[in-house]
Amino acid sequence: MSRELTYLQQLERSVTKKYRRDIWNKFISALQDYRLIDAGDRIAVCISGGKDSMLLAVLMRLLQQYSNIPFELVYLVMDPGYSPENRRLIEENAARLCLPIDVFDTDIFGIVDRAEKYPCYLCARMRRGHLYRAAMDRGCNKIALGHHMSDVIETTVMSMFYGSQLQCMAPRLRSSHFEGMELIRPLYRVHEDSIFAWQRYNGLQFLRCACRATENIALCPDGVGDSKRAEVKALLRELRRSNPNIEKSIFHSIHDVHLDTFPGYRTHGEKYSFLDRYDD
Repeated sequence: MSRELTYLQQLERSVTKKYRRDIWNKFISALQDYRLIDAGDRIAVCISGGKDSMLLAVLMRLLQQYSNIPFELVYLVMDPGYSPENRRLIEENAARLCLPIDVFDTDIFGIVDRAEKYPCYLCARMRRGHLYRAAMDRGCNKIALGHHMSDVIETTVMSMFYGSQLQCMAPRLRSSHFEGMELIRPLYRVHEDSIFAWQRYNGLQFLRCACRATENIALCPDGVGDSKRAEVKALLRELRRSNPNIEKSIFHSIHDVHLDTFPGYRTHGEKYSFLDRYDD
């Protein structure tokens, strides 16, 4: 008679069995194709308390068990000013998933709350800087973030609609301010719908968003409010009704850019025109 699996074993098994095609295989393919992990890496898995970063932590731990590439993990949690309830939820979920989290405190929410312009941009910049610094202090050379395929697609669309440029999230990025540090996104090919499905299947309740600015979105009749990302999410949902593959098309397009057809582009901070090479 086979022994009964523990809750943690069942949860991990759901990743490698039930959601093998939609989560595990896509996680592994991103790691391999984008060369995200090297032997000897010490990686800070950055946990915000949401579904994406919690799943990322589970996946990275499983990878460490199965991989032939030796690397170390630190499960890093930054508290930007969470309420006691939200802080407790993160700690309880980490205990439930047997994640030995390393928590450090900041006052980012308090600072951002006083900002008159671009609070989301300021918050993201400050979060990234604090995570890099904390990871370096713990001997890490990489930070792993929980951005997934849907984040990549939405960012690409937002940059076109509201930033007047074609720009997306890279799967791997060298820090320009913290020497020797890199950022990796192992969930780059995992769709958000698959993460939601995994969460529901395992009966998990994670932190949704503790930001005061985005909490107000739920109070708006359309569920969008002033959030451009939520607006783009709603647009993509509508487009999927007539074209179920719309997101795959957008995602594949950023991997197959025909630069020769563009009148202008930027690289390494420099702007170029097609005329620069037109007569070559």
